Amino acid sequence: MSISKIMRLITGIFEALLGIPFLGGIYIISNAWTPLLVMLVLHIITLLLTRKDGGAYAGSVLGIITSLIAWFPVVGMFMHILTAIVLFITLALPDRNRGV
Repeated sequence: MSISKIMRLITGIFEALLGIPFLGGIYIISNAWTPLLVMLVLHIITLLLTRKDGGAYAGSVLGIITSLIAWFPVVGMFMHILTAIVLFITLALPDRNRGV
């Protein structure tokens, strides 16, 4: 498994956890929205690695957008869930430069 796939898995799990109703929001707010900044950095790193490996990078792009607009409580929850789903789907796709 390539580093980009591992990063997609990690960011997908984190996005799914942040998308848990109420708990994800409480975690984000109690940490002064720092998790959104951390996720933004992780998604940028994942995007760069995925582009290098020739993988599907839609989940990382959506994750960057999610990190920028997720400070709206309900919108953020749905965006985190949607991003996690897209990341898990792109994880199943083969990378062009590395194989499966």
